[in-house]
Amino acid sequence: MNRAVVLLSGGLDSATTLAIARDNRFECYALSFDYGQRHRIELKAAKRLAEALGAREHCVAAIDLRIFGGSALTADLDVPKNQLGGGIPITYVPARNTIFLSYALAWAEVLRAADIFIGVNAIDYSGYPDCRPEFLAAFERLAAVATKSGVEGGAVKVHAPLIRMSKADIVREAVRLGVDLSLTHSCYDPRPDGTACGECDSCLLRRKGFADAGLPDPIRYAK
Repeated sequence: MNRAVVLLSGGLDSATTLAIARDNRFECYALSFDYGQRHRIELKAAKRLAEALGAREHCVAAIDLRIFGGSALTADLDVPKNQLGGGIPITYVPARNTIFLSYALAWAEVLRAADIFIGVNAIDYSGYPDCRPEFLAAFERLAAVATKSGVEGGAVKVHAPLIRMSKADIVREAVRLGVDLSLTHSCYDPRPDGTACGECDSCLLRRKGFADAGLPDPIRYAK
């Protein structure tokens, strides 16, 4: 089996991406990040999912992006509620996917893996610039000139299997692949007991996805 590094946040999209990589017969190495996010409970979800979906290894990289701030997820800023659209939201973490993919690239080089999977989506998403196809294509070009394996001819492919899927389609795909969606966590501003707020943009997109798919969401919401 070919090896692949799969970015795993613990949310619906990354869980589905891990399941897709496994379904395509990759030996999966899951990579999560403790980056100072206010919703660190997602790391517990990532651990559960890595085990449930048969990841060969699960690595959690600690990088504290709170030193820069600039986002409601890493600074003392309110997470917007009941708002979707209207430009790039304050929940955008500056350069987050660039940083995450760089770590994935480093691990892939060590593993001699030619494939990286990331669960970004450019249809039902919050408008983040690092979730677009042109960003991923540019990162592949960077990888080809920035690594030993790249300059020696070992190209790395960045897979984004959800990039053109609606959130409802992602829910359906997760169900088809047997993902236990009760193990996932998507909320940016969970209650102390882990209950999802139900009002942040991530919760709103998730709830819309399940509603459009005509399926019940198995997690609890405060509202």
